[in-house]
Amino acid sequence: MQIKAIIKIRERRNKFLILLILLVSVFSCAKKESRFSKTEVFRYNEHSNITSLDPAFAKDQRNIWVVNQLYNGLVQLDDSLNVQPDIAKSWDISEDGKTYQFILRNDVQFHKHGLFGKDSTRKVSANDFEYSFNRLLDKNVASPGGWVLQNVKDFKAENDSVFTINLKQPFPPFLGLLAMKYCSVVPKEAVDYFGNTFRANPIGTGPFQFKLWVENTKLVLRKNPFFYEKDIKGNQLPYLEAVAVTFLPDKQSEFLQFIQGNLDFMKSLDASYKDDILNTNGTLKEKYVDKITMQTGAYLNTEYLGIYLDGEEKTSTKSKLIREAINYGFDREKMIKFLRNGIGTPATSGFIPKGLPSFNNQKGYSYQPEKAKKLVDQYKKETGDTSPQITITTNSNYLDLCEFIQRELQNIGLETKVDVIPPSTLRQGKASGKLPIFRASWIADYPDAENYVSLFYSKNFTPNGPNYTHFKNDKFDELYELSIKEIDLLKRQKLYQQMDSIIINEAPIVPLYYDEVIRFSQKNVQGLGINPIDLLNLKRVKKETAY
Repeated sequence: MQIKAIIKIRERRNKFLILLILLVSVFSCAKKESRFSKTEVFRYNEHSNITSLDPAFAKDQRNIWVVNQLYNGLVQLDDSLNVQPDIAKSWDISEDGKTYQFILRNDVQFHKHGLFGKDSTRKVSANDFEYSFNRLLDKNVASPGGWVLQNVKDFKAENDSVFTINLKQPFPPFLGLLAMKYCSVVPKEAVDYFGNTFRANPIGTGPFQFKLWVENTKLVLRKNPFFYEKDIKGNQLPYLEAVAVTFLPDKQSEFLQFIQGNLDFMKSLDASYKDDILNTNGTLKEKYVDKITMQTGAYLNTEYLGIYLDGEEKTSTKSKLIREAINYGFDREKMIKFLRNGIGTPATSGFIPKGLPSFNNQKGYSYQPEKAKKLVDQYKKETGDTSPQITITTNSNYLDLCEFIQRELQNIGLETKVDVIPPSTLRQGKASGKLPIFRASWIADYPDAENYVSLFYSKNFTPNGPNYTHFKNDKFDELYELSIKEIDLLKRQKLYQQMDSIIINEAPIVPLYYDEVIRFSQKNVQGLGINPIDLLNLKRVKKETAY
């Protein structure tokens, strides 16, 4: 009996140990699963609401970033802005620079969807690019990206794997232009089926595919298991399982979410938190050095005030005297140091930013308050307008900059008001010519200064192009038309510089500063990278498990 009792005790103890081991194992697995899921999802906030997931409407950064995860084109840019193969594995350019022939990969498939029949997908062919380019030019679609193909004479799918584009004249930046998300391939079946709602039902070929979009609340993308790119070790991209985008409109709330670890990435510097996170010399504050990573780099972005020059309404800014007075009337260096914590370079050399070969540090506008006062006085004397007024329209994110300019301009005798409106209203007003002065930025879509001077070509008046100021100058137009035909790189750069000089002289804009890319990420984020057009590439991003 004693032996049996001992055996029973041992059996109970063994059962208890087995149960304990099983429980520990279950909880351990659950914990690992929780950690695993967190490392597989990349989370960021977009404070300006995304308006479309259709690449034909990838007009600004908020749309471009998401579209870049969903779609691919013929070519793509690496982080050094070199053109690399994408769906086109190779290409040939004719000696006269007018004909581009692309050879497509044969392993690229659209995201899975029932529209494609029993296989739920199909391969991309040259016919898909012919359709997508025709759609970009379709007036019924009204894509703001149609101008990308303004130098194209025609294009044609020679067969399933060969796509040919003929230009009207040589245009050396053309390959870089094709890397824009406007030129992504889309399936005709999906566009036909969804019609106007294709904007919210995207089907592409990219590293991530659409899962959920609750507008103004959340966007979720999932890994595309059939994405065709691999890393150098042969592992399929992307590494992440999902991308989750929130839409908190308040940047202070975004900052708090990031600091608390609820966001993996924060893309900008805002007045509401800049002094908490950065020193005045632009370095990360000591308390964050071990917690977050900061990356900075050159950015092909010029921040500016645009001045609308068209229309019948009489405004003081139609006078070159007032436009020059504004340019001379505020201290850009002080603005960058105290309002941007040293992030950026004062824009005293025209519109073309640092980082492009066409930037030549030419003399633009510096801080000369006495000269600005004389220009205002001259305007008063010549026009009889003794109380000239201007209104600068901006959104809340740039209110501090505009209020700084307001205070400075008051000192030179120019009554200045600042009108703060929502970002969407600002974009609409800028495009429709309803705002005499508007804060804006121009981020290069491709690495050539044509991207900047095109904003002032008279045939690019909005809404058909990016000329928001409706600036028109015959000499400028002549130089622009010469530049897009010029094959010689150095000659083309000189033409760009001449155009930039005209912009400085005529002052249809007020350049504020040449921006820098600044990215904040959690310490466990790897492979984020940084590039001068601030394009978000997530296909090579990994997140380490935080223990």
